[in-house]
Amino acid sequence: MKEVVENTLLKNYSMCLRDAVKVFTKALINGLFDETYQKEHGAKTKNKFFKILERLEVDNENCSWAAFENAFPEIRKKLDLDALAALNRDPAAKSLREIYLAYPGFYAIAVYRLSNQLLKQEIPVLPRMMSEFAHSTTGTDIHPGAEIGDSFFIDHATGIVIGETTIIKDNVTIFQGVTLGGIQVKKNMASTKRHPTIENNVVIYANATILGGDVVVGENSVIGANVCVTESISKNSVVTVQAENKIFQRK
Repeated sequence: MKEVVENTLLKNYSMCLRDAVKVFTKALINGLFDETYQKEHGAKTKNKFFKILERLEVDNENCSWAAFENAFPEIRKKLDLDALAALNRDPAAKSLREIYLAYPGFYAIAVYRLSNQLLKQEIPVLPRMMSEFAHSTTGTDIHPGAEIGDSFFIDHATGIVIGETTIIKDNVTIFQGVTLGGIQVKKNMASTKRHPTIENNVVIYANATILGGDVVVGENSVIGANVCVTESISKNSVVTVQAENKIFQRK
């Protein structure tokens, strides 16, 4: 144990890479939504990618920039659907421009879709660093390993946690403070499904908590604010907390 600790303390972890990944992720998103930016800065973004991998001691031969770049059109298509979902579901949204430029939930989804692609390409560490950049910027923690379908809308964003093995299908809306997590935290469960499945057309309101890999929230269901769910919910359900508010007049 002493030897392990000593080796850990001596190893150089290049903490400044956090800043490099922040710059890289911003450049990716800028290029994804701005053709002029991509033409002018695309080569620099590619170079940033390989420099980060080099400093992470990742074998560049197994990390294809071409495969990543080829995925951009599909990622952009999915993000356009996410933006339309926000516009159609949020009465406060005035335009698509507002969604793209001002909605933290949309920004968090954009970083997720990019980091998820890198994870699919089996690139280590970098996807997780990208998700942590989005977390620090938006307050939304989406693990890049989660599976998220089309037309996903996060409203207000702050305090949301979506775990690694979560499955979210199409047309799902979640509000601030929602946790899609594991009911147990054990290292030997690392390779098992620990987080819930959310079926199509589900709405999950603020501060709801849904825990467990076997839990499925059925399609067209509504999970109310402050609900804690640890068992499956059948489709077309409405789940709420019954609470009594007592109001007293001050004297």
